[in-house]
Amino acid sequence: MSAPEPCAGDLRGGGLRAAAPGPSDTTGDLGDGTYRNPVLAADWSDPDVVRVGDDFYLTASSFGRVPGLPLLHSRDLVNWTLIGHALDRLEPAEAFASPRHDCGVWAPSLRHHDARYWIFWGDPDHGVYQVNARHIRGPWTRPHLLKAGKGLIDPCPLWDEETGLAYLVHAWAKSRSGVKNLITGYRMSPDGRELLDEGSVLIDGDRVPGWFTIEGPKIYRHDGWFWILAPAGGVATGWQGAFRSRAFHGPYEERVVLQQGGTGVNGPHQGGWVRTATGEDWFLHFQQRGAYGRVVHLQPMRWDADGWPVLGNAGTPVDVHRKPDLPPQPPSAPATGDDFPGGRHGPQWQWTANPRTGWATSHSADGLRLTCVRTARADDVRALPHTLTQRLPLRPCSVEVELRLDAEVPGTRAGLAVLGDAYSWVGLERDQGGAARLVHRFAEAGTEAERDAAPPRPAPNGSALLRVEVTEGARCRFHADTGEGYRPTGAPEFTATPWRWVGALLALFAAAPAGEEPTGTALFTHFRITHRTPPTPREESRR
Repeated sequence: MSAPEPCAGDLRGGGLRAAAPGPSDTTGDLGDGTYRNPVLAADWSDPDVVRVGDDFYLTASSFGRVPGLPLLHSRDLVNWTLIGHALDRLEPAEAFASPRHDCGVWAPSLRHHDARYWIFWGDPDHGVYQVNARHIRGPWTRPHLLKAGKGLIDPCPLWDEETGLAYLVHAWAKSRSGVKNLITGYRMSPDGRELLDEGSVLIDGDRVPGWFTIEGPKIYRHDGWFWILAPAGGVATGWQGAFRSRAFHGPYEERVVLQQGGTGVNGPHQGGWVRTATGEDWFLHFQQRGAYGRVVHLQPMRWDADGWPVLGNAGTPVDVHRKPDLPPQPPSAPATGDDFPGGRHGPQWQWTANPRTGWATSHSADGLRLTCVRTARADDVRALPHTLTQRLPLRPCSVEVELRLDAEVPGTRAGLAVLGDAYSWVGLERDQGGAARLVHRFAEAGTEAERDAAPPRPAPNGSALLRVEVTEGARCRFHADTGEGYRPTGAPEFTATPWRWVGALLALFAAAPAGEEPTGTALFTHFRITHRTPPTPREESRR
């Protein structure tokens, strides 16, 4: 047997080094009063933000994953924690009984009005929904369908404190409605439960020279103007626009307020404006980063002599900047690791469809116990509704989990996947004789079944340590330890791929071929993501 090749992260092989968690590893906080973008280095797509007192809250698109509408909290706009979700199940429930990765919750808006938190979002196939709650941690109301229809996306409410009137604006998805590049506005009842007119076009992008795909509107009242901050130009290469009018129904004048310029930040747009208690203005927006999805940047914001917002460094994104003038906060980032105490998973995990009873079972010890659910689609992880996922981090990392397959039925399987339009996974499977073996499989985009990425090898104890090393460009190398130390699976490097609108995901799953008899479970323990930094010059000199 040949000696195992060194894993990334093993200094003997000249790879990356595992770094102790620190401010620059998991957050944008540099620890010296400045921050580096992105401040949320994972797929927190289409962010919106609100301040209530000294607290900032952020939500983002969650598409077809459940629970939906993530809720993040910060005291300084740089260090964020995930505190829960506002949506327990997607509706209509039957539409999300199976995975619909690019559908569901698109571009929510988060507001605080009348001592309640409000979230509005568009489902491109069903219409505009809203939920609300007295407290940010809930309980949240059941989703209310404010306006049914196809292609209604990116809604945002406005309660005008000057007049007491309420409004709603939204954009259009051409894939469902046949139109785009329009922002439509309505009068809305103050309780957010009905629209009071048929709506009218506020902004027609086809009449603005050079502008296309205007979407993602956020509407505000400021300095006597109605402001609609809306991106244009497409997800990967667009820009941020600002539109203003003295009247809700227009006419609106426009200006580009943030674009790539000479920076490396492509398509800096779509997000929300927030003012701190000290009077500073800031803007959070996303940047499309391929397999990593849409990461979140923080831009300083000011107003020029003509009353227009100026974002970033004179209209281009900042890389490093001083933090907001707010009390110092300890470095923090949304949780990733999990010991699954009592069989419960943390809020960083989401199912790929509305969950059903029995997919995961609680118990007295640590570890996630997933049922090997029988299905005719066991050979395509993308089709499994009983898959738990979390976002793929932007920064190079090592992902590890321990797995024990407590199932004897031939064909039962469980593993750790990098999941997207194409995917790859490593894990355990019972062969036709009931023996456990380590398998590594993958599926290309556009195919309906997976195939072996490497020859299976014995797993005599029915358990394994699984590892994925993720390097720049979302390149993934898979390793496993079945009792003889970590070894590469022998498969070629896999490059993670996103879906159309959703970044690649890390996933845990358990499944079995179709049948009637009980199958057993898979136990996952000690899930860890370790971020990695290049070796120091001193370490380099010792090699």
